[in-house]
Amino acid sequence: MKPKALALLFVPLLSASAFAAGGYTGPSNTPQVTTVAAALEAPDDTPVVLTGQIVKRLKGDKYEFKDATGTIQVEIDDDDWPPQQISESATVKLTGEVERDLTGREIDVDIVELVQ
Repeated sequence: MKPKALALLFVPLLSASAFAAGGYTGPSNTPQVTTVAAALEAPDDTPVVLTGQIVKRLKGDKYEFKDATGTIQVEIDDDDWPPQQISESATVKLTGEVERDLTGREIDVDIVELVQ
């Protein structure tokens, strides 16, 4: 193939629209889970936003979280904690997703927010 024709094949790949950032922000087909009870029944990778208390540290980055519907284990990496101190009585909002494995379900937390 001629170099000029080959170059024309790659021009669309280098257009500005190919590098545009962003994504869809409208309604989703996947319902968002908002309670521990629903998270315990949800499939893997289901988005969650839970409001309640982190009642104790289990080990490493694993914690026990509770709301009015029950308790669940959550995984919070050090860099996902807010700058404020959080006690076991503080109300927090956790945003993340359900992680399901052979031993059960936990929440992989991406954002921890202190609720005022």
